[in-house]
Amino acid sequence: MNIDFHSPENRYTYASRAAHPDWAAAIRSVLDPVDIQVADVGCGGGIYSAAWLDIGAASVVGVDFSEEMVRAATERNGGPPNISFRQGDATATGLPSESRDIVFERALIHHLTDYTACFEEAHRLLRPGGHYVIQDRTPEDITIAGSPDHIRGYFFECFPKLLDTELGRRPTTPSVEHALRAAGFVPTQTTTVWETRTTYAGIEELSQDLLGRVGRSILHYLTDSELAELVAFIAQRLPAHEPIVERDRWTIWCADKSH
Repeated sequence: MNIDFHSPENRYTYASRAAHPDWAAAIRSVLDPVDIQVADVGCGGGIYSAAWLDIGAASVVGVDFSEEMVRAATERNGGPPNISFRQGDATATGLPSESRDIVFERALIHHLTDYTACFEEAHRLLRPGGHYVIQDRTPEDITIAGSPDHIRGYFFECFPKLLDTELGRRPTTPSVEHALRAAGFVPTQTTTVWETRTTYAGIEELSQDLLGRVGRSILHYLTDSELAELVAFIAQRLPAHEPIVERDRWTIWCADKSH
């Protein structure tokens, strides 16, 4: 079954880590983040909302459809006056029109069956000349073989049914760019980046993270016994007493609102 984003049990699953500096480098390579106002739509626990402030954004509002995620994000980032969180849908955020310089959506659109309303809402939120930044994984990103620094590939080697699920929900560049143009955007850049997710002290720490299904919606499609099997499968392929650096490849689409 899929993850229940509204369950209190999953409140902190997307709030327990910090964005890696290589994410910041990727963002700086496509735009200047200094002194801009950001809407982080589908913000989860606010990991990347906070990261936008760290790289110079003037203010950030995070929006998520889950009350539990909004609570976690507020707990994690509460305090600074220039960051806030609210419950809202990607198709109806409740934010004012033409109020943001950047709309950012990370790991969101693969949960949507149709991009139209989401992209139209982003267009509404942006000021003329504003930038829409979408970060997600394509079929090409997820079919990279498993390795000690690309652990996700082992998921699909062990359980091919997970790959079938992923291939059925992951966006393709042609479909994204077509929907962007239909919503009134001008696609400007598509790039792939390797982002470090987490560094683990060793296999035990990674195993606990996997068994908790932390920040990985795809693992909720496995039963508890299947998940234990996956953890054992991965443990056999990784060094037993060395740090483990987990990285994933992502695609970033950038588009501008021309009017």
